[in-house]
Amino acid sequence: MVVAFASAVAVGTVLLTLPVASESGEPTDLVTALFTATSAVCVTGLIVVDTPGHWSTFGELVILGLIQVGGLGIMTLASLLGLLITRRLGLRMRLTAQTETKALGLGDVRRVVVGVALVSFAFETVIAAVLVARFLTGYDYELGTALYHGVFHAVSAFNNAGFALYPDNLMSFVTDAWVCVPIAVAVIAGGLGFPVWIEVWRHARGSLRRWSLHVRLTVLTTAVLLVVGAVAITAAEWNNPDTLGRFGVGGRILAGLFHAVMPRTAGFNSLDLAEFEAGTLLVNDILMFIGGGSAGTAGGIKVTTFALLAFVIVAEVRAQPTVHLMGRKVPSTVQRQALAVVLLSVGTVVTATLTLLALTPFTLDEVLFESVSAFATVGLSTGITTELPPAGELVLTVLMFAGRIGPITFASALALRERTRRYELPEERPIIG
Repeated sequence: MVVAFASAVAVGTVLLTLPVASESGEPTDLVTALFTATSAVCVTGLIVVDTPGHWSTFGELVILGLIQVGGLGIMTLASLLGLLITRRLGLRMRLTAQTETKALGLGDVRRVVVGVALVSFAFETVIAAVLVARFLTGYDYELGTALYHGVFHAVSAFNNAGFALYPDNLMSFVTDAWVCVPIAVAVIAGGLGFPVWIEVWRHARGSLRRWSLHVRLTVLTTAVLLVVGAVAITAAEWNNPDTLGRFGVGGRILAGLFHAVMPRTAGFNSLDLAEFEAGTLLVNDILMFIGGGSAGTAGGIKVTTFALLAFVIVAEVRAQPTVHLMGRKVPSTVQRQALAVVLLSVGTVVTATLTLLALTPFTLDEVLFESVSAFATVGLSTGITTELPPAGELVLTVLMFAGRIGPITFASALALRERTRRYELPEERPIIG
């Protein structure tokens, strides 16, 4: 998976350095092309140059293609191609696709791969149709322009990429519900994860009790975080004249809800994040770090990891020997994996933040926000991305790459070989807490 995503980034970088990819007709420097290609493949949305201003139509189409490739996943696309050509999947392809799509068994891989493609294209088509209709009727776009903008933003939204074809992202549409709501719906849908939608479709006519633990945990935790985020952000910014304070009640609620969805790793913004209160930025840091659902287009440590560790803490406080969650017992191996994901993620973000603080003159709030946004593949920024030195851009590039393929996958790939422990040492318990 690491090699596959790295190869996609490399191809995207080469294409974006071509003179035809820029509006000026001049070759784009390597660091900028690498950063943009990584941001697109890793469906992040951070940019160091203005997307509509710097890139030509060819460059924008390259970015769109990289977003779709990164959102669906390299192995998923390869598996789909294999199915189309041979109508079967070899064992190696099934194993790699199983890793990326989080299929539970090898027998599930083919169904999951096809399901991923159908879910993606269905949501993107519906959202694109709504946006095209709005651009035609509300903004007098020509049909070709409306189609281009509608498809681009639908793909970018469902894949949680956050790339926009406007210099101010979506700030021009801050009070337009016909643009903001469809994009927010697409972000939530993509962020829930493909296994959720496949299982929901499978049990559409059955009881909710038939949903697996993963689906129930993902949906419930996502709903809670969306409500908590909306209340916290809207309340904190309600009277801020530079953000929500300049709108009426309806506009404030719409913008507050929109910005509660975006930290799910989408990266669109309808308000200037540089004007947010420090507390609002911290709320965004937390929401971005948690992220969305597993095996979807979202980043972060994932909502299931966050919820599971919360229940682990509850079980420990209650002195319970095992963790029970929604009528099921959670294996200790899953608990260790969740703990490893969180600690590796925290260590990565802290290291990057310290590095950026040493390389730039920006404050801790700004640098931490940027680091979390890059690692969680969100794409939100307080505006400092374009002012980073090349070394800072490379730090964020590594963060985006590690965040997209996952800290566990990234760490495992760095290990040159797998070791088997053939013995156990005498047991001894240190004092905790």
